[in-house]
This record gives sequence, C-alpha cells and structure tokens, in this order.
Amino acid sequence: MPPPGMLGLRPEPANVSHIRRKWLDVPYAPVSLAQQLDLYLPETGDGPFPVIVHIHGGGFAIGDKRDPPVLPWLSALDRGYAVVSLNYRLSGEAIFPAGIHDVKAAIRWLRANADAFQLDPRRMAACGGSSGGNFAAMLCLTPGVAELEDLSLGSPEHSCDVQAGVDLFGPTDFLRMDDQFTESGRGQAIHCLPDSPESRYLGAPISEVPVLVRRASPITYIHPDMPPILIQHGRQDRLVPVEQSILFAEALARKVSPDRFAFDILETADHGDPQFETEANMRRVFDFLDEQLR
Repeated sequence: MPPPGMLGLRPEPANVSHIRRKWLDVPYAPVSLAQQLDLYLPETGDGPFPVIVHIHGGGFAIGDKRDPPVLPWLSALDRGYAVVSLNYRLSGEAIFPAGIHDVKAAIRWLRANADAFQLDPRRMAACGGSSGGNFAAMLCLTPGVAELEDLSLGSPEHSCDVQAGVDLFGPTDFLRMDDQFTESGRGQAIHCLPDSPESRYLGAPISEVPVLVRRASPITYIHPDMPPILIQHGRQDRLVPVEQSILFAEALARKVSPDRFAFDILETADHGDPQFETEANMRRVFDFLDEQLR
C-alpha cells in the first residue's frame, strides 16, 4: 500500500508468454474498462480446476492484474490450480464500495462461466496483498452483505462466496493505523491525512467518516461460519502496521473456531517483502489452500 507521493509509479508487467492456456483482458462487468480479468489454466488436464483469485494491491489507487506480484501465484498452475488475476475500479475512478462491488462481480462471473473455462465453482479462494489482502478478507467475510454487492454488474443468480482466503499484510481497521505506528515507531502516522490511500478510497478523511471505515474493515464482519483464512504480515512493515493483522487474528480467536484461521508473522519482513514470495513461503500458502480446497 503506497504512501502519498508514490501513487504514480508503475512496474513493468509480468511476462506471461510462457503460459499456453490463458485468456487476457476478459471483461467481467459492463461499467468500466477496469472490470477485466486474466485467467490461466494448468498446462494439462480437463478440470474442473480449483481457482485461486488473485487481487492486486496498491493502496486501492494503483496497480494492475499483470503486475509482477502475480508471478508467485502463477506457480500454483503446476499444482493443478486455475489462477485468475483481477482488475477493479481504483479510488481515482470510483470510491468505496465500488472496488468490493467489482471483485464480488468477478467471482459471480467466474461461477457463471465455470463450465466454459473448466473451473470448479465449489472451490474458490480469494488471495491478495496489502489492499488486495483487505479485499480477500472482505470476500471471505461479507457474502450476503447487501450494501457491499451490486448485482447490476452481472450474474446476479450466482454467489460471490469463496471457500478460503489468503490475506497478506492487508489493513483491517483503518482508524487504528496511525496510533499503532505512533506507538511502535516503525512507520509514519499519515493514514488519517486527506490524501492518504485510505482516505482516497473512502472519499473523505477517514477520521471524518467512521461509519464508512467500519463498513470497509474486515474486522467488522467476523462470523463463525466464515471460510478459513491464512493471514501473514511482516513484523517490520512500515506501511501497514503488523498490529492490524495481530488485532484481526485476536478478534478471530475470540469469535471463531481455531480451524477457521491461521496467522504467521514474518519477523524480519517489511511491506511487500520478497520473503512473502519465496518458494518456501508460497509452499506454505499453497499447502494451506490445498488443505481447504482439495
């Protein structure tokens, strides 16, 4: 999640030319050019394949479905998963709840088109880092929350629920971030500023819209029947405090059974650290998803 002043930076797109079975820039809703997805299938097999839905980060303001962070997730193709990477309306185009409306519309579209793309609609996981982690957690926790779903975007007869999630260093309660950084000294207390990523996402300084903050926070929606979620966060994160995930995990421990979540702290990792993308850590992530979806 970039701080103010970094919102114009763009990396080179990931090279996906080596993947034979793929569909790129597929529209899943009719409102915006941002409502597109890339869909990748394993090299062999007829499916139906379990689905990893990757949601990119970028402070709700930048990023693309084909940015380099998608590459570690594409290694799941070798484990028999289909991988889908989403774009959604960013905060410069449309404020909350447009982004969560979009990712839910994409899940419904995938279910509506599951047979055409050899997907298993009963085995879907939402995964993402930073703001994408926020969306992944929201997908796990908010199916059936009417104000967070816009059925006019398409496939209204299909569900937006997922069967598992992975939240990597995502914000879970925006209003606590500055106090957490002030206490820890690890990052800058800038999240309540009018031009912070979170304020841009909600369309107003977050301190002025506590009701919207609550609606945009995964911690608000914890319930006993939630699908299992893996949370990972770096102890040295200087953009999203590790305390965001610590408090999320503590709230989960109070409200759901232990099999509903797992929580890892990477002690020396910063925000978006390469440690999250190592072969060993991705094996940890995929083993978790195997356990939930196989």
